[in-house]
Amino acid sequence: MPMTPLNVTHPFLDADGDKLREECGIFGAINAADASAATALGLHALQHRGQEAAGIVSWDGKEFFVRRGLGHVAENFSSPEAIAELPGHMAAGHVRYSTTGGSGLRNVQPLYADLASGGFAVAHNGNISNAMMLRADLVGKGSIFQSTSDTEVIIHLVATSRYPTIADRLVDALRLVEGAYALIVMTPEGMIACRDPLGIRPLVMGRMGESILFASETVAFDVVGAEVIREVEPGELVLVDFSGEIRSVRPFGNPSPRPCIFEHVYFSRPDSVFAGRSVYEARKAIGAQLALEAPCEADLVVPVPDSGVPAAIGFAQQSGIPFELGIIRSHYVGRTFIQPSDGARHSSVKRKHNANRSLVEGKRIVLIDDSIVRGTTSLKIVEMMREAGAAEVHFRVASPPTAHSCFYGVDTPERSKLLAARMELEPMRQFIKADSLAFISIDGLYRAVGHEGRDAVRPQFCDACFTGDYPTSLTDLAQTEQKSAELPFADPKAA
Repeated sequence: MPMTPLNVTHPFLDADGDKLREECGIFGAINAADASAATALGLHALQHRGQEAAGIVSWDGKEFFVRRGLGHVAENFSSPEAIAELPGHMAAGHVRYSTTGGSGLRNVQPLYADLASGGFAVAHNGNISNAMMLRADLVGKGSIFQSTSDTEVIIHLVATSRYPTIADRLVDALRLVEGAYALIVMTPEGMIACRDPLGIRPLVMGRMGESILFASETVAFDVVGAEVIREVEPGELVLVDFSGEIRSVRPFGNPSPRPCIFEHVYFSRPDSVFAGRSVYEARKAIGAQLALEAPCEADLVVPVPDSGVPAAIGFAQQSGIPFELGIIRSHYVGRTFIQPSDGARHSSVKRKHNANRSLVEGKRIVLIDDSIVRGTTSLKIVEMMREAGAAEVHFRVASPPTAHSCFYGVDTPERSKLLAARMELEPMRQFIKADSLAFISIDGLYRAVGHEGRDAVRPQFCDACFTGDYPTSLTDLAQTEQKSAELPFADPKAA
């Protein structure tokens, strides 16, 4: 992922800057007759995980081929000519969101380099939280970087490792890395897929005939016609060679896994399976739990589309309040249409959502959304419902308050811009102008996804955006904060 100054607001969180976005999706295929075509199709199923750029690297047994482009997968890999540029029986691909300082083709993955051992390509989902420190050390020793991506740090660490095999060099490199990563690596010897020791970012393995596939989500296998084998386990490296042999190594011990719980809430497609549970069923269960914790007297349950729909169904079924599509979403609002002016930003919600006036007029409405980030979108949607004649507008949120930034591969605003970091519940309600506001509790969220509650000693998921309990060290953040504290600020009273 692109390395950017920590706690910087990213411009592509949403058209209105008010949705958390997973930054990446990855897909790989080895021993497949049409590896690049399967990879393009798999990436298309993962398009929701990154819509700014896409790339594919293939290997034909002699050399590597690379094609990258800005925009959607279909814009870059839908033609036979594009796929023909990527021959071979092994390919890996990547979709991404760009971030501040990180746009442009040089940061589009998979990244590729010629090492002493041969070609090396890597697709990375996640974020390395000590990348700036590692980069500074590598540059000091003579490394020359071609991108601003933290992923390139892994390539340089592999290149400078003294271990004999490429797998050992990768393990040696990853021992120096902290943070979150799901990786698909291609070498002349085969494909390696791995997750960080806590399994923060997702990765699953599948089979299609004689070929082995890897993807960020199971839905990618559904689209290409493959069967799911299993998850790549936290801290596991799966090595697949061209004879079809599959080896598994676990060089990082067995720490308690901490997969990102927001995959259940928002990131994954509803038709995926994450951590052994249907995402759709989990979201319905979250909605049902929310109805138990925060009941409401109302006439209609209305989802904020599309991410609020499964939770709204669960809320309606549990509460007995009818579910209705009181908001209709346009699916044709592209990012190229967004203009960088305040007026355009302020009108983005109405371009994307429109109230179903004949349905909501005179009704008491319960709005269900997956999260509140800055609160600006929630405010505009509440106002839109009131303008359409809703008698009351109550707001229910299918996640706990998002009060902390993510440093593991998710675009989040700096903490000072997160509504829940600035306000308690009642001021938040007043800010979005709702008649009532409630969030699911952290224990309720855990119960909805299949646990008795959150284990405070050994949390079952990474939930740092809700709790501030970061499961790894944040070296770059600590160093940045230390440098900021050492800056000589003038005494404002002296003026």
